[in-house]
Amino acid sequence: MAVVHWPVELQHGQVGLRPLRAGDGAEWAAARQRNVSWLRPWDATQPPGAEDGARTFRAMARDWNRQARYGRMLPFVIAYAGAAAGPRAKWPLVGQLTVSGITYGSARWANLGYWVDEQYAGRGIVPTAVALAADHCWFTLGLHRLEVAIRPENKASLRVVEKLGFRYEGDRPRFLHIDGNWRDHRIFALNAEEVGPGLVARLT
Repeated sequence: MAVVHWPVELQHGQVGLRPLRAGDGAEWAAARQRNVSWLRPWDATQPPGAEDGARTFRAMARDWNRQARYGRMLPFVIAYAGAAAGPRAKWPLVGQLTVSGITYGSARWANLGYWVDEQYAGRGIVPTAVALAADHCWFTLGLHRLEVAIRPENKASLRVVEKLGFRYEGDRPRFLHIDGNWRDHRIFALNAEEVGPGLVARLT
């Protein structure tokens, strides 16, 4: 049975996670437009013949939050205090982290995906965001296993899982449709009994 905790906000140092909201559309679209060339090689795409109908950002955000309330996913904004002064509520959006495919029953697993604005890459923001989300999944939601699928060419993302100690489990040929074609991915995972006090603790 799903353990639902939504909406939820998480923070460690200058990095915060908060729910993606319908009102984030303009800021999200500006970040995506600013980072088109940076993100295109890693962005999920629809394979031929499987196109979904176009929908607005507001509709997407509402649908994702509805799924979050049912315990199926966690659609987070990555917010960063270093991008602006002021209270956490005003921290700007610098990326996105999504926990998807949440499965309970005898499996109790999910997968993590993320992106960050290029101008904030290399500051430890994504490792912190992943650690926050992962600890929430293990210690609050009671999940057992978390996976991250990464293209072999994505060196920045490979550094994230290496820093956090995710275990490499092997390659999956033509695993996901990314940037217009089926792409090979490397699979990294951690189980709850492997993380001790959690991933945030590994950052300190």
